[in-house]
Order: sequence, then structure tokens, then C-alpha cells
Amino acid sequence: MHTNTRFEGALVDMDGTLYRGDRPIPGAREAITTLREAGVAVQFLTNNATNSPEKYVEKLAGMGIDATADDVVTAGVVTADYLAREHRDDRAFVVGEAALFEALADAGVAVTEDPAETDVIVLSLDTGLNYDCFTRVLRATSPETPIVATNPDRTKPGTDGILPSAGLVIGAVEGMTGRAPDTVAGKPSEIAARFALDRLGVDAASCLLVGDRLDTDIEMGAAVGTTTVLVRTGVTDDAALERSAIEPDVVLDSIAEIERVLDGADER
Repeated sequence: MHTNTRFEGALVDMDGTLYRGDRPIPGAREAITTLREAGVAVQFLTNNATNSPEKYVEKLAGMGIDATADDVVTAGVVTADYLAREHRDDRAFVVGEAALFEALADAGVAVTEDPAETDVIVLSLDTGLNYDCFTRVLRATSPETPIVATNPDRTKPGTDGILPSAGLVIGAVEGMTGRAPDTVAGKPSEIAARFALDRLGVDAASCLLVGDRLDTDIEMGAAVGTTTVLVRTGVTDDAALERSAIEPDVVLDSIAEIERVLDGADER
């Protein structure tokens, strides 16, 4: 038990860090136990807005990791919170799946399917995309219409390989409208970081950020001042790490080695 660790909290990415698709990463469960036994509060983060926090609680339970819905921060939950604060009276035209619509409803965000009634556009991964949806997005978009994306990820790790993510939708909309999102609510935005840190009640300087992506996980953690830990079990290989201007504080083969970070052995 690491009673002397300086860390009070950990923001832990899930897909690519705790599991790949449906396959748990060896040692992930034990790593979360190690953090908690050291007195480190854990918040689980994902840029996937296609599932609810409750679904992730079930998935983690299947791996032997206990969590509550309040321990899970999805890009959908962060986006809903952002819209409820910054677009309180606006009607949102949403490209996304059921979990995102549920998060928006829970936050009291009004949703419309009518392009003429649209005040803000929300873009996320939708695996049931069709031509009619893109036609309505095109008609809903004016130069003044704010566009909010749940997350910028082009791809995500799957059980048997890489899969498309929200970048599929963002790229298509930008291609036909010439408009990139005005706001990204999920990682690497400070919006997501502050939401998760507020949930933990921990200062960034006393927090770890553990993830597999340089351009979302590590970039976000570095921007707000956490200690950043990159794991090699997801989408980032050594070649990508060498090319990147984003430098994690620590690089581990997997989260199973997190004890080394708590001991301070690997910090630069």
C-alpha cells in the first residue's frame, strides 16, 4: 500500500488503456486496485459517446472493476453539461446515438430534428448514418450556427482492429459545409478535464492522467497540469511517440505497471 504517494486522483482512459474492444488488458484490474489502495481517487474517462455511464459500469464490472455511474465521464456527459451551461435555451440538431440523446435529455437540453429550428449542431459518432441525415445537417448549418463535437477522435481501438470514430462524421460535415467544429467538448479539451477534475475534487497538480492517445489523453493532461502517463496498449506506438511534439511524463508498457509511477520511479 502506497501511503506516501503524492497523487490524490487519477483520470484513467478506458478503451486502449483498460481494455481493447471487449478484451481486458492484463493487469488492468490489479492496477485500479493498486491506485485505490494508495488512496488515489479514480475517475474513468472515455471519448466514446455511444454508451451511457451505466453501460461502462457494467463493462468494468465484467472485468472485476467496481465503479458507479458518477465514476465514469463520457464525452456525451461532458457535451450535455457544456450545452446546458452555454446553450441553455438553444435547440440542438444532433448526429449521434441513443446514449448521447439520453445524456442531453438528462441535462435538459432541447433537441430538434427540424433544420429550420436548429440553434446549435452537435456531432458525434453515429453508426447508422444515412444520406438524409447529412442533408438535414447541411440545411441546418449556417455560417452563424455553432457546431459542437463530442470528441475529435478519427478512430478507436476495437477487439479485432481499429474502428472509425466521431472523426467520420466531423470530416463529412466539414467536407460539405467547409465548417470545422467551433467547440470540442471531450478530450483533449479543457472542458472535459475540468469536468472530471471537479468530479474528483482534486487539483490537477495532484492528479495522474493515464491514457493511450497522445493527441487526446496526453495533450489534455499536459494542458491542465496533471502528470501524464502514456500506455503502449492502445493506438500509440514508439514511432508515433518519436514523431510527436507531445511528450508524456511517463511511458509504460501497460497500466499494469502503474505502481512504478506511484513510487515516483519513472517521473521525469
